[in-house]
Amino acid sequence: METRKIGSLDVTVIGLGTNNFGMGLAAEDVPPVVNAALDEGINFFDTSDSYGESEERLGRALGPRRDEVLIATKFGNPVRGEEGTGGAQPDYVRRALEASLRRLGTDRIDLYQIHRPDPNTPIADTLAVLDEAVRAGKVREIGCSNFSAALLREAAGGAGAHFVSVQNHYNLLNRADEDEVLPLCEQLGLAYLPYFPLASGLLTGKYRRGEEPAEGTRLQRWGGRGTGMLTDENFDKVDVLTAWADKHGRTVLDLAFAWLLAARVVSSVIAGATKADQVKANAAAASWHLSDDERAEVNALLN
Repeated sequence: METRKIGSLDVTVIGLGTNNFGMGLAAEDVPPVVNAALDEGINFFDTSDSYGESEERLGRALGPRRDEVLIATKFGNPVRGEEGTGGAQPDYVRRALEASLRRLGTDRIDLYQIHRPDPNTPIADTLAVLDEAVRAGKVREIGCSNFSAALLREAAGGAGAHFVSVQNHYNLLNRADEDEVLPLCEQLGLAYLPYFPLASGLLTGKYRRGEEPAEGTRLQRWGGRGTGMLTDENFDKVDVLTAWADKHGRTVLDLAFAWLLAARVVSSVIAGATKADQVKANAAAASWHLSDDERAEVNALLN
């Protein structure tokens, strides 16, 4: 599989998001998904200390193959069942890092990301402690998630270690980052990592117009937040995109990945999976390379 850069890291253009590992999947169902990703050549695994038991389960599933992959994890959200967790104060970051290393069963984290901004801690203080972790060899590169353009500019101004990536919500149905964040990433040389590339299943055909989401699906678990995505406007867009993909002999899932990867600033698309077949479908989508004209054509369908 093709690789692109996140700082010094060479990551596959499809990454495996593992929030399901600790929030829905049974422990015994995790290794088949990890093995499928490895079999497909995926080397980039993204997790967080706030995804239930995801870190522990990922570490166990990788086992002796840990050195074949690049692990990204996050800190900053409250850790389920643990008091006094969350935020980005230096002392907490040190504790969170040690806890993630222990849960993952590794001596270093390849990409350590702040999960969301901490309004109570100056970003310079957080960057200083992350620089400390890099110099100690416990972290190779640092990144951020859910950051605005203004916060990215602020973070870029300090000394020491700098963010090499930002992981934000971006897909065919959610393009807000095109206004400021994506152009700024190109300007600053930041890798962009889109999450929810399939719009939580809307871009797979999982949901039907006028029907309630099925039991156990993400949008069903999210309640009103999830069902609020099942609008006629979104279904109209999905119908148009599906027809365009059909015309090119591909699925709307393929298009969702190919469209993201056609953006030069995107280094890897973070895609979750609960079954080996889903991993294979995600990996196969990376073989479709849209031209600039084709991407513009798709954009025109949505405007």
